[in-house]
Amino acid sequence: MERTSTIHIYLAVLIILSAAVRAFIAGFVELGNDEVYYWTYALYPALSHFDHPPMIGWVIQLFTLNLTFSGEFFLRLPSIVFGAINTWLIYLIGSRLKNQMTGLYAAFFYTGSIYCFVITGILILPDTPQLFFWLISLFLLLDILKKQDFLPSDRVKMILAGASIGLALLSKYTSAFLWAGALLYILFFNRKWLRTKELYLAVLLSALIFLPVIIWNVQNDFISFTYHSSRVDMTHSGFRPVFLATELLGQFFYNNPVNVIVIILSLWAVLKHRNFIEKEHKSALLLFSLPLIGMFLVFAMFRRTLPHWSGPGYLSLILLASAWLDDRLNASGVIKLFPLWNKISIVLMILILTIGILQIRYGLVNSHRLRFNDPSLEMYGWKQLEKHFIPIYDRDIKDGRMKKDAVIISPKWFPAAHLDYYLAYPNHINLFAVNTLEEIHKYAWINKARGGLQTGTDAYYITPDNYFRNPADLYKGMFEIIEEPDTITIYRGKIKLKEVYVYRMKNLKDPGDF
Repeated sequence: MERTSTIHIYLAVLIILSAAVRAFIAGFVELGNDEVYYWTYALYPALSHFDHPPMIGWVIQLFTLNLTFSGEFFLRLPSIVFGAINTWLIYLIGSRLKNQMTGLYAAFFYTGSIYCFVITGILILPDTPQLFFWLISLFLLLDILKKQDFLPSDRVKMILAGASIGLALLSKYTSAFLWAGALLYILFFNRKWLRTKELYLAVLLSALIFLPVIIWNVQNDFISFTYHSSRVDMTHSGFRPVFLATELLGQFFYNNPVNVIVIILSLWAVLKHRNFIEKEHKSALLLFSLPLIGMFLVFAMFRRTLPHWSGPGYLSLILLASAWLDDRLNASGVIKLFPLWNKISIVLMILILTIGILQIRYGLVNSHRLRFNDPSLEMYGWKQLEKHFIPIYDRDIKDGRMKKDAVIISPKWFPAAHLDYYLAYPNHINLFAVNTLEEIHKYAWINKARGGLQTGTDAYYITPDNYFRNPADLYKGMFEIIEEPDTITIYRGKIKLKEVYVYRMKNLKDPGDF
């Protein structure tokens, strides 16, 4: 009883401290490219969207009271809340799989994961609600899949799992691997479930919950499915070892190198047939992880992939590694509530996070001078840009240099969403993304919702130097005049960060399809 109380204290401190850190960072750092783009999902809600299902937009609407509170902190609030709940959920799952120590180790490893703590715990992405529903699904399925005699409560849990997987599918398409793992387990290890109506009701419930995405895609020529299938199409490219290496290194980094090392050690123990966890649970954890991770490694041999796509698969491996760590510590006769592996994992995550925040806010390395691709550029300088641009806009309108209904035009969904969130929307300026569907994504629908471009319109074209594209090349013949740009210099402290070019494009001649 005394150890249980101590474990709960450790867990509570971990959840509270990590949530506080994430909350501080959420309000301290400007939004990234993807985050501002998903803000448009809440601004223009729909049954689904070009890139992803609708859940992320609905979650943002819920937590911001339909964008009543739309600052960075409130947009990211779902990640802070879900991140705290997820830490508790993975503790509960680990406790059920083996014991409370396993659960506590899993909570520490979860907190040490860059993917779990930062990407889904601070940033607001589709992975945020997906991870929440993924863990709920694991909590339910790991409890019932191995059962041979089904109690009424087990049958109810199967239906609840169907609902949770459906909600995960509304978050991100890769959640289909939850059903893949569950059905593979049933086919290989427990076919009794095939004789229960609850399994089929659960699958049907998932499909019904996912139905809005199907309806939207039917209405839009299955454009979302076509887009994602093209991203992983392997028929038109040869073997690309650089892509595979990038994916491997990305998974190693995103999931914390320390965590991955412990995961590899636990998988080696599995290969050696060491019994540190029940056979049924071991099989289920592997089926909920390896197919998803393996699929993206195969894709990465031929196409460029992103390491966080496989992130949910590592949740099961964290649980497996935690059970292995508990077994090793027990075998050595040492019981530690906060073992060395967990300490190093969290310290490394804190170090990486600190360096990242300092680079974003203060520029530890001057990327503009060294001319390297600095991802921190996307998360700094937009508020500063607004302060410089809005006086230019107001003066141009007052002096008649630009028409009073002048809009902003951008050629790609990024930086269009940044310009929309930080410049256009708060100042009641319409922004349109003008280019092909593959370049502007959801803005093809937003353009229509905003009434489209009208003949005679004046427009500002705003392009940072790290995303520079010449409007004369993009919009040749569309406007009567494209003036030479004004230049706004963005500084981090006293260091020049980037230059933003503001073009005035006058008298739209032919809006075409826009």
